[in-house]
Amino acid sequence: QVQLVESGGGLVQPGESLRLSCAASGIVFSVYTMGWYRQAPGKEREQVARITSSGFRVYADSVKGRFTISRDNDKSTVFLQMSSLKPEDTGVYYCNSPSMAATSPYWGQGTQVTVSA
Repeated sequence: QVQLVESGGGLVQPGESLRLSCAASGIVFSVYTMGWYRQAPGKEREQVARITSSGFRVYADSVKGRFTISRDNDKSTVFLQMSSLKPEDTGVYYCNSPSMAATSPYWGQGTQVTVSA
């Protein structure tokens, strides 16, 4: 059974940094593309970054140059280093595999990121 546990969120001021982690279990983590998604209040969930099994990274334009996604296959964990945070980065952040998200309703509990002065 798949389990995704996100952590690392918090309340920060604009310009500050946070590092999110997502521990996965119940899957062969190393073969999956993994992504980070966020859902802002009143908005649809959107993908902000993804990383393939071979380490190729793709970022949404809104976070390019500020966020870095990485993974540790030995620990079945994906990370999101967020720098130069802006108020519009506020939301609940989730990790998932795009392929799993397309076929299963399961999502983890997410981690709240609030960027406010």
